[in-house]
Formats: sequence, structure tokens, C-alpha cells
Amino acid sequence: MAMKTNPFIVTGKITPEYFCDRVAESARLIKSITNGNNLVIISPRRMGKTGLIQFCYDKPEIRGAYYTFFIDILHTSSLRELSYLLGKEIYETLLPRSRKMARLFIQTLKSISGKFGFDPVSNLPTFNLELGDIERPEYTLDEIFQYLSHADKRCIVAIDEFQQIAKYPEKNIEALLRAYIQKQENSNFIFAGSERHMMQEIFSSAARPFYHSADMLELKAIPPEIYIPFIVSHFQKCQRGIDAENVEKVYNLFKGHTYYIQKTFNEAFADTSEGTECTIGTIRGAIDEMIASNDTIFREILSNIPEKQKTLLYAIAKDGEAERITSSEFIKRHSLTSASSVQSATKKLLEKDLITEDNKFFSVTDKLFAMWINRIYGNSSTI
Repeated sequence: MAMKTNPFIVTGKITPEYFCDRVAESARLIKSITNGNNLVIISPRRMGKTGLIQFCYDKPEIRGAYYTFFIDILHTSSLRELSYLLGKEIYETLLPRSRKMARLFIQTLKSISGKFGFDPVSNLPTFNLELGDIERPEYTLDEIFQYLSHADKRCIVAIDEFQQIAKYPEKNIEALLRAYIQKQENSNFIFAGSERHMMQEIFSSAARPFYHSADMLELKAIPPEIYIPFIVSHFQKCQRGIDAENVEKVYNLFKGHTYYIQKTFNEAFADTSEGTECTIGTIRGAIDEMIASNDTIFREILSNIPEKQKTLLYAIAKDGEAERITSSEFIKRHSLTSASSVQSATKKLLEKDLITEDNKFFSVTDKLFAMWINRIYGNSSTI
């Protein structure tokens, strides 16, 4: 008997039948790019930025008409690493699609052309470059952009967690990248980021090089009136039952956060046999399993946070969505020290992306982390 595909996909590419909504966002992305504009996408981490971009890359308006590239620079710490990732992604994406363009890539990147290997079996060059081989990253990056400008199709380059460039040690990195990108007539760029305050500063501050250089798209939670029926219908299509009210409880618990909702029902679906009902007990078990599997990671995060920041983090987690956090009422209720210490701790927690601010309301960025904190300190949120 063939295994049924779990419809709640949490890793890898999501096919259209398992992709929920994002109709307006997809249309906006495609319109911006196909009209020659760049686009900024801002959303909390794991809200579906990557899935949205990859989904749009497969749309007929883009697929075949463009070369599409995607890199995640969250774990990079220098221009050298950015240059390496971008070069590797471009070469490995083009090699199976256009040997002509792959050869041109090697010819254009003179600064590292001698570092390419060769596969005697496939008779093709290989990108076996080491990070240390890039001796002058700004020159290599310039060559990469020169190559893009001569590609035989228009190119789309998506850079995820783009706010990371603001943390690089090199001076004037934003101005350098802006200068390269501004000259591009054959490429468009998608800048995605999860640290709202940094992304807004990069693209909305008149003092920064990327000021008003791209359209803006904020990725919010999928509305419950769309997401809940989507989940129920996929259980039903696979001959399993689930109560819409229980799905709504999970949606509210995670504030519509895409990844954790998907992960909950991925686990719950796997624990529900065909012809049976997914119960609230099964759902609770799935959530408990997620919390338990992240326990070590969350404890490690806490171990690296100073006490004053940690105390404020606990207070925000307890409130869920905290407002007026420097008010005497908030400080007294949570036994905090002073308004000035709260301001200082807030700045640090925002920089670390442990908390986020939306319309003067503060919340813990990772909803599962917030739930774990509340369980540890006796304020458990349950469904």
C-alpha cells in the first residue's frame, strides 16, 4: 500500500496543492519583479518567506523566463562569506541549466577562476572553492555582478536574512552593495529579513544607501478563515477527521505563526490513523513533543542572556503581547528594576531578535520559546 504524503510540509519545497493561500503576496511579488523592481519582504522568522519565494519562482511568469537564485546569509559574518555563497549558488544553479552560462561564469570570475576543479566523469568543472580562496571579496563580488549583467536571461536574486549585512565588520558594506545593485539592468533582487527594526532601518532611513530602493511587502499571519479550513480539508482528503475548533485553538496559541502551526499538524497527522479522529489529546501531544525536543536549545539561549535582559524576556513572555513596558505599572507588576534598565534590556533583546515590536506591542519572537518559558516558570499556555 502506498504511503500517504503528509500534507503539512515543514521542510523543503512545497508543491501548490499543499501551499496555503498567499495569493495576494504572490501576486505582489511577481508584479514587482516582472515590472523591473526590487522587493523587500519583512516577516518573523519561519513565517513562510522562503516558501513564498520558491513558490513564486515556480510560477509560469517566472519559471523559464528568468534565472532564479536564493541564498540565506543568516549565518554569514563577512563580505567574503556573502561573495562565496552567492558565487556558489549561481554556479551550481546554472550548471545543469546552461553549460554556456556556467563556462561564462568561470571566465568572468578571473579573481578565482584558477580555483575551479574538474570532474572527469561528467567532463564538467566543479565549484570546489574554499572560503579562504576569496582573497579580495569586493573584487569577486564585482565580477559576480558583472556576470549577472551579461546573462542571457534576466536574473532574480533572493537574499534571505538580508539584515545580516549590517553586522559585517567591513565599513560601508551597504553602500558597496547598493552601488553594485543600482548598476544592474539585467537583474532584480528580493531582500528578505526577519529582524523588523533592522530591515526597516536599512530601507526606510534617509541616511542609509538602500533608502526607498525597493517595494515593501510585510508577510503577516495567514488569516484564520483561510488557514483553518485548509487544515481541516487536508485531514478530510486523507480520510481523517479533525474538529475546526481544535484547529482554531492551535492557530490562536501560536498567533498564526506558520511554521509552528504546520509542525503541530504535521506531527498530529502522523499520529492519526486513517479513518480516525485527530483529538485534542493528539494535538497536545504534538505540541509537548515540540517543546521537549527544543528544551536543550532554549536552555542554551537563556544561559547566554544577562539577568536583566532575561527578567524582561520573562515578563514579555508572560504577558504574551506587552505594551507600555517602561511604565511604572508594568515594572511593578513584573518586579523589574527601573524604566532605564528596561529600555537598555529592550534594545539588547531587539538586537538579538529575541523580542519583536509591532505597533508598540512587544512579544517574544519565537512563539514556542515563549511557551517554553511560561511552562518553566509556571505560567503555561495550554489548549
